[in-house]
Amino acid sequence: MLYAVIPAGGSGTRLWPLSRADHPKFLLTLAGSPRSLLQETVARLRPLVPVARTLIVTGQPHVAAVAGQLPDVPSANLLAEPSPKDSGGAIGLAAAVIARRDPAAIMGSFAADHVVRDSARFTATVQEAVRGAEAGWLMTVGMRPTRPETGFGYVQHDSPAEAGPIRPVRQFKEKPDHETAVEFLRSGDYLWNASMFIWRVDVFLAALARHQPELHELLLQIAADWDTPRRAETLHRLWPRLPRIAVEYAVMEEAAAEGLVATVPGDFGWSDVGDFRNLTELMPADDDGNVVLADPLAEPAGASPPALLLDSQDTVVVPRGGRLVSVLGLKDVIVVDTPDALLVCARDRAQEVKRFVDQLKERGDTARQ
Repeated sequence: MLYAVIPAGGSGTRLWPLSRADHPKFLLTLAGSPRSLLQETVARLRPLVPVARTLIVTGQPHVAAVAGQLPDVPSANLLAEPSPKDSGGAIGLAAAVIARRDPAAIMGSFAADHVVRDSARFTATVQEAVRGAEAGWLMTVGMRPTRPETGFGYVQHDSPAEAGPIRPVRQFKEKPDHETAVEFLRSGDYLWNASMFIWRVDVFLAALARHQPELHELLLQIAADWDTPRRAETLHRLWPRLPRIAVEYAVMEEAAAEGLVATVPGDFGWSDVGDFRNLTELMPADDDGNVVLADPLAEPAGASPPALLLDSQDTVVVPRGGRLVSVLGLKDVIVVDTPDALLVCARDRAQEVKRFVDQLKERGDTARQ
């Protein structure tokens, strides 16, 4: 019995000013579809899991927006976090709640803000991972690396000829420098850590109890009252005590050392939409390498183009401010226009955009964060 858990958190600071704290990237239309990234994620999981067994974990300020975008998801499956506790708290909470409702369940965790181009291959890969979870593995879906990426973590795996698609994981590796990433790519036994996890809830919670007993105990107490009138009081009392930790650190790294983690390599056109440069790698470019990310909900068919580019190459334009954006004679530049903020930056510095959000926080400019 598979359940889908979709952690929908973070503010996507590398996609500022399009993504904001009060309207983060998982609520945005970013990949050429009229559906948001969150809606795309739920739709992608529909062949595997019905909405009745789909849970969304999000921050309290975003519950109304999430419910508005996903009217078919039962309200009891919208798990609201009072404050961010990283993926250890979000995924752990979902596992503990599911275990109360269905102790024999298998759950899969899939981020709300990723893009997948080949849904059929995605479905087949997850099904292989479910088979591994049924056998008692803590499963991950690792993405086959296509370049020496320094912005991702890596999973090192064994690949014996008889193993088939399920590969035992040796260890998780943090984001490497470029030279190390080149070696990872060359070795052939490293996959990108895409933060997709599939496991039996009892196996995961047992591992959590071994490696993070305090987090485990608090989550079990919260889950015990989740579907009762005592939820609000219990959350108020216990949630602030939860340690803030990623699930990789909380469970997966130690469990891999114990020989309990395995992975299935995935190859289905995946992106974590980390920044504008990364996002535009998924979009069709013109003959000069330029990409325009118009809002599919705002541009009626046959409307005038929201951006004009002349004598420009490898430039990204995101016209979301309701006006024409014109670019002349630029190369390797990102231009993002919104009603209250304009970003212009070098394409190779897209990862640094979050520095503007830090400055806005220092200035107390909450409206533009």
